[in-house]
Amino acid sequence: MATHSAADFKVVIAGGGIAGLEAVLALRALAGPDLQITMLAADPEFVHRPMRVEEPFAGPLAHHYQLSELAADIGFTLVRGALTEIDAAQRLLIADGGEPLPYDALLLALGARPRPAFAHALTLNDRELDEQMRGVVQDVEGGYARRLAFIAPPRMPWPLPLYELALMTAHRGWEMGEEVSVSVVTPERSPLELFGAAASLAVAEHLREAGIEVFTATTCETPHANEVLLHGAGRTLSVDRVVAMPELFGPQITGLPQLAEHGFIPVDAECRVSGLERVFAAGDATDSSVKFGGFAARQADLAARAIAALAGITVEPESSRPLIHGTLLGGRHPLHLVADLSGAPDALSAASEEPSWTPAGKVSARYLAPYLERRHAERPR
Repeated sequence: MATHSAADFKVVIAGGGIAGLEAVLALRALAGPDLQITMLAADPEFVHRPMRVEEPFAGPLAHHYQLSELAADIGFTLVRGALTEIDAAQRLLIADGGEPLPYDALLLALGARPRPAFAHALTLNDRELDEQMRGVVQDVEGGYARRLAFIAPPRMPWPLPLYELALMTAHRGWEMGEEVSVSVVTPERSPLELFGAAASLAVAEHLREAGIEVFTATTCETPHANEVLLHGAGRTLSVDRVVAMPELFGPQITGLPQLAEHGFIPVDAECRVSGLERVFAAGDATDSSVKFGGFAARQADLAARAIAALAGITVEPESSRPLIHGTLLGGRHPLHLVADLSGAPDALSAASEEPSWTPAGKVSARYLAPYLERRHAERPR
């Protein structure tokens, strides 16, 4: 139950992506109509970006949702703008060109800033993935690109899209009757090692069946066009196309002290920002080495629970282990992965053709996944 003062408690969420929307829905689940929730978002819409990997291969378009419609449906105030400064002493959020927003609790769900890590490569940006990869796919279809390398920087972002694009590219070459050689270079010790040994073995088998050569525990550079130098292996890959994941950096916001390496926001176990009272962060902008939508949603849930407690709402402790889920597309069938991040000796790691969670979307989020499934089901056909 919420105390009487909860109705006057002002929560501001900066960011309209997975973490921001998950936090709004979690707070509504915990507090009902209480709490004044405002979302500051630079973009007018939420795009289900994990599904964009299929677009260059004539797959379905990722779903787009207008944040103004979600605000009216869920019950929060939407303010358009980009965060520029936090005045922690006055508890004010300052955006470009707008009035300062007062807060009793602030959640930063800003995402990370991608930058190219390689000089001679096509660096992926999931906001432009269709446009970026379409030319590569057309070259594969036309027989102009027969050798391709998909590479990752040493500070690994979420690697699953790299494997999906490699799988889909290899499959497209097979469909067109072209002899295509696809390599993946990753600093991971095994493919998608975050999901544990059993799941990683299943991913490796998926890649082997597709004829993809994987160089694990390997960093690389691209000293010249169409060359990938593998560090420590004494080998250079000569290829027709190099597709690279970006390197990620934290946000540049005035008033964020004690930033971790590369500008990421340091947070504790409840996603409180170090050095700032009543300020939380979730998602790729935090200093966690795990950066993907399902983990961002879990961080948002943790932050929402702590914010609700600040507002005087009774929050029951969680007892379940932290599970993460992911779906790898592009193979002969989708591969559904699940892992336990608790670090326990009996930590779960599994992969199967059938998902073990519902709803089985690309992003497993306690509140956002079922909400988007309902929204999609209600859309006119």
